[in-house]
Amino acid sequence: MQSTALLLLRISLGLFLIVWGGDKLVNPEHAVRVSEGFYAGLVSSSLLVTGGGVLQVLLGGLVVAGRFKPIAYSGLLLISTATFIAVWKSIVDPLGLFLEGGNPVFFSSAIIWAASFYLWTTRSEDADVAG
Repeated sequence: MQSTALLLLRISLGLFLIVWGGDKLVNPEHAVRVSEGFYAGLVSSSLLVTGGGVLQVLLGGLVVAGRFKPIAYSGLLLISTATFIAVWKSIVDPLGLFLEGGNPVFFSSAIIWAASFYLWTTRSEDADVAG
């Protein structure tokens, strides 16, 4: 049962990265707005957005396949951690009751981070697609 749960977790997180990266490729303006709003404009150039999108799609594919787990799962965790930090107000106060900028939509970043952390910690127990 645990192997099935890990498989479903891996596939869903990998697909999440693919969709997230794909959005950067098909709608780079959206990625620039997100960068400016949450990441202090650090990745607002079109070259960085495109490169980041390609990297996320490739990384997502590796996660789905369960290949190169130390690198792929660490990359997933790093991206999830950056997002977690960027939207911290929405995690601490999702309804914006005492912190300006809280948004319940972004509370899911805490769940995605926790799932990414769990997958990373159980990577040695997780079988790849072929195995």
